[in-house]
Amino acid sequence: MAAEIQASEDERIRSETLATKLMKKPELGAIGGVILVTLFFMLTADSTMFTLSGIMNFMTPAAQLGILGIAAAMLMIGGEFDLSIGSMVAFAGMIFGALTVNLGLPLILAIPLTMAFAAAVGAVNGTIVLRTGLPSFIVTLAGLFILRGASLVGLKLFTGGSTQLRGVRDAVEGDWLARFFSGDALQGLFAWLASAGVIDTFSNGTPKVPGVPVEILWFIGFALIATYVLLRTPAGNWIFATGGDSGAAKNSGVPVRRVKISLFMLTACAAALVAVITVIDAGSTDARRGFMKEFEAIITAVIGGCLLTGGYGSAIGAFFGAIIFGMVTIGLTYTDFDQDWFQIFLGGMLLLAVVFNNVIRKRVTGER
Repeated sequence: MAAEIQASEDERIRSETLATKLMKKPELGAIGGVILVTLFFMLTADSTMFTLSGIMNFMTPAAQLGILGIAAAMLMIGGEFDLSIGSMVAFAGMIFGALTVNLGLPLILAIPLTMAFAAAVGAVNGTIVLRTGLPSFIVTLAGLFILRGASLVGLKLFTGGSTQLRGVRDAVEGDWLARFFSGDALQGLFAWLASAGVIDTFSNGTPKVPGVPVEILWFIGFALIATYVLLRTPAGNWIFATGGDSGAAKNSGVPVRRVKISLFMLTACAAALVAVITVIDAGSTDARRGFMKEFEAIITAVIGGCLLTGGYGSAIGAFFGAIIFGMVTIGLTYTDFDQDWFQIFLGGMLLLAVVFNNVIRKRVTGER
């Protein structure tokens, strides 16, 4: 008996190996994926892909998708899905366009009002899921069609029959807030780097890359904040507990209802942020904006280590998952491969990520 007790104590205090610690990191697969994809394009793509200009080219779409993917990851960790996030990009873009063009509101009013509309829709989604007990997959799938249809009808109403609303760039021109949502940041730094010969310049001395697109800064900032919330705050513990076992979490005093509704609101607001950025940048909005982004966001979250069952995942994993998407989307244009291979890549990465995550989870938890 004493020997058994001693063995049990040794088991409890036994230190973990580095490999075991790494396998417990949800973002492990996504980081490995970034390394493999980078090596692939280093061998097959034109060398200009990994110049400063090339990196900015693939980081821009990665940033837009990553904002959606990180929000989707947090919701998946909380045990729910949001398939309406792509349609919300179009719907929020319509609201934002109408507020700036039709009503002539300044950005300091138009952006908060757009976020408020999005948050309200997210709260409705969360409330329906919680009150009816229906799977969020079904509720937000309905929302996908409702919001896309509302975007079509609304744009025709605001434009007099067109499904595209133009004039946003003219409406926000000169607004002091526009530079925080469109264009390039750190232009002074890049001009100095060009003058010092650190980065490439055109023949007239201007830098080939004038700055960092603002969506990349939003992307990085959102990833850092989400990671801090998940790993360093009580709210993060509540999210993991809610997704792991909502019943046990509720019995332990976790405000499960509030957590889930807040996460639905977060995904909707993330979509609204992407809408504002893309609409200001393009100068117009249309009903197809954000098309298929809901699936890409979920795939990004899964590649980043999120389990479909909830309670496990990582914002940093979704960050690297989005970078993989951006690299493949743009990287194929630097190769001789047909760009339609991207669709095959999506399905393959999703399948591999799910299999990999299941293997790692079973290895860590000791399941069979």
